[in-house]
Amino acid sequence: MPDVTKTAAPVDGGVASPSADAAAPAPAKAEKTRSLWGDAWTDLRRNPYFIVSAVMIFFLLLIAVFPGLFTSASPTSGDLVKHFLGKPELGHIGSPEWFGYDGQGRSVYARLIHGTRASIIVGVCVTLIVTIFGGLMGMIAGYFGGVTDAVLSRITDIFFGIPFLLGAMVVLQSFTERTVWVVVGALAFLGWTQMARVMRGAVITVKQADYVHAATALGAGTTRILFRHILPNAMAPLIVVATISLGGYISAEATLSYLGLGLASPTVSWGVDISTAVDQIRVAPHILLWPSIMLSITVLAFIMLGEAVRNALDPKMR
Repeated sequence: MPDVTKTAAPVDGGVASPSADAAAPAPAKAEKTRSLWGDAWTDLRRNPYFIVSAVMIFFLLLIAVFPGLFTSASPTSGDLVKHFLGKPELGHIGSPEWFGYDGQGRSVYARLIHGTRASIIVGVCVTLIVTIFGGLMGMIAGYFGGVTDAVLSRITDIFFGIPFLLGAMVVLQSFTERTVWVVVGALAFLGWTQMARVMRGAVITVKQADYVHAATALGAGTTRILFRHILPNAMAPLIVVATISLGGYISAEATLSYLGLGLASPTVSWGVDISTAVDQIRVAPHILLWPSIMLSITVLAFIMLGEAVRNALDPKMR
């Protein structure tokens, strides 16, 4: 009798079915989910505005930290022989006479380079202070609500009702010596209100999320809920506002210095140079031109960075 246990040959050139004990194909790996910050970083790397602004800001920070790499001339020592009516030597790139001299015979280029540090310090320090203090105030008010929210909100409204520049002028007028840190303190004293309002609104929205209710039900403490669950998910709008506001604080410092109520000599600042150049604007406009251009470029760089961050963190802008 023929052996019926043998497998029949395929008919019409067909392929025999695989045996039952063949290995099953490996399941496809699940795609790794990305967080909001991961998606934002991916979008930022593709945004030309972010790339351009980041390069500009890096260059400005390099000038502020290492001004000696760009000029060896002193920004405070002047030589009256080098008159401000002399034309700038635009062909002598990087030399003290590149942008000409001011009314006291000081190199405009050297003061431009060394003035970067004061503006960057004021902008960065004020932004850090108002972001931390205002964010903390808004987080406490938004999370606890009730009487705490009412009291902190009314305090915020009082400070918010003070005109920013006018209030800073009044505060700075009470100091006989206005250094960089005095200007930082005056601007931070009045600039935290916007951060508090933004953070309060974000916390009120985030604390309604299911994961916050779950953490509360599991017995997590208030500090853990605030800093592990609410803060990371409420920081996006705060970062956007802080980035855009940084350029505004640099502009505010230059405005106060121009009015004679901010930084003053011997501190090297773009606002101080703009103020002293007004008297020679008709005969030597280059003295006013270069610090004004540098100030505008710096403010523009931070505004561009803030817009790029806003577009990356806001799902509605995608």
